[in-house]
Amino acid sequence: MKWTDEAEQAIKKVPFFVRKRVKTRVENEAADKGKNLITISEVKSTQKNFLNKMSSEIKGYQIDTCFGQNGCPNKANSGDNLLKKIEQLLKKEDLLGFLKQNVKGDLKFHHEFRVTIADCPNACSQPQIKDIGIIGASKPGITIEECTKCNLCVVECKEGAIKIDKNKNAPDIDFGLCILCGQCSKVCPTGTIEEENKGFKILLGGKLGRHPRLATELTGIYSEDHILDIVKKCLKLYKNKSTNGKRFAEIVKSEGIESFIKNGRKAWRK
Repeated sequence: MKWTDEAEQAIKKVPFFVRKRVKTRVENEAADKGKNLITISEVKSTQKNFLNKMSSEIKGYQIDTCFGQNGCPNKANSGDNLLKKIEQLLKKEDLLGFLKQNVKGDLKFHHEFRVTIADCPNACSQPQIKDIGIIGASKPGITIEECTKCNLCVVECKEGAIKIDKNKNAPDIDFGLCILCGQCSKVCPTGTIEEENKGFKILLGGKLGRHPRLATELTGIYSEDHILDIVKKCLKLYKNKSTNGKRFAEIVKSEGIESFIKNGRKAWRK
């Protein structure tokens, strides 16, 4: 389906978290009318219909990934299986029913509880601004295999976290700079650097809006089971504390992230 420049610019002004949904609807409605060119008129007509029927589109939660079933080309760890388990959990919690009981007036998309999974630290699905953000992580480790000083790991590391000393038999990894992307272990030809720990990083309490807040990252790398346990505890906290659409980010801020994770930190961390 072709779009005019004016229509393309208009769709870019739609909030990113519903932009794909709106764009698809514009094209479907235009196709139903036998049109093959999207102009500003089609965009405005669909936007009006979409906003008027917004409450019927809301399911209580949003969950997304960067690349969906195609996977991430920079994958540190796959979140496909975790995505399915978390969505089952979100459905079971009946967040739509909860919101209908606790929000005055019509429901809007910003009322929904948002979870996102990124397979790598590039985090295209923007976990830093969601209620719960999950990022694939692969921690490198040094083995007993001798380094040939090929420098491939240094070249591959975009963070400058790896240095090679000609007088040493192994690279030095600065974990203050390392973002756990796992790329260095993938390119090491000798096995001097290998994957030591694989799991997920988790961030809590991000949001956009009038008072934006970046999510707080919990220290450590977590397994799928630990992630699911944390998600369950987050949902329990949210349903206990949220009134009239209060966002999870506001709850995390008022409760204090340290207070929330105090009892679970040792059990969760791998």
